[in-house]
Amino acid sequence: MFDHLDIAVSDLEASRRFYSLALGDATPEPTAANEWLEWGDFGITPVTDDHPLTQHLHVAFATAGRDAVDGWWRRMVDAGYTSDGEPGPRPQYSAGYYGAFVLDPDGNSVESVHKEDSEPGQIDHVWFRTTDLTATRRFYGTIAPNVGIELRADESERLTFGFSDRRGSFTFVRGDQPSVHVHFAFGVNGQDAVAAFHETATAAGYLSNGGPGERPEYHAGYYGAFVFDPNSHNVEAVFHDRR
Repeated sequence: MFDHLDIAVSDLEASRRFYSLALGDATPEPTAANEWLEWGDFGITPVTDDHPLTQHLHVAFATAGRDAVDGWWRRMVDAGYTSDGEPGPRPQYSAGYYGAFVLDPDGNSVESVHKEDSEPGQIDHVWFRTTDLTATRRFYGTIAPNVGIELRADESERLTFGFSDRRGSFTFVRGDQPSVHVHFAFGVNGQDAVAAFHETATAAGYLSNGGPGERPEYHAGYYGAFVFDPNSHNVEAVFHDRR
């Protein structure tokens, strides 16, 4: 799945309360707390000039079972958060799919989901809206060999990409209100792979948001590179050299 995914929020403390409750079954408190907050592979950062507000995103976190999904939804709505879909099976997605949905303080849709291949405590899948599926397909097809993703569904109204390790997926669906300002990182094996990702994307005409290099402000041995996709998302390839 993603190495990590970050969103920009309008009120850091309000979103901390929400996600501490939403992710409480696995990690009730952030696993990292700086000027940004992280819970494993998911993080939030306050809105700044460099980090505009994330909107119109759907992110689903895997849960251990259907009872856990039910309890999660009840906990969230009892705390005053708005339901975006009551617990229940969603066979239109897959056999055995069971999920529930609420809105975070900025209106993004957050899901608790259980499936046969769920890995509790991790991001299971992400859905983005886009106004341009063709440009989106071209970008992710370009970087696919560098970051270990593959196109799994190519339909008139949506694209789904999966990971070579079979853990999770992300989907772009056609929509008039596109998802904006999401940061997500693909983990790769080595600094050369980070550089190849950046070179491939920029050679194809995509805008760099930071060339290959160390980012010690994150941790020692953090080596990443960044480009913008056609939807304004900040896409990263990262290698964690923890020797």
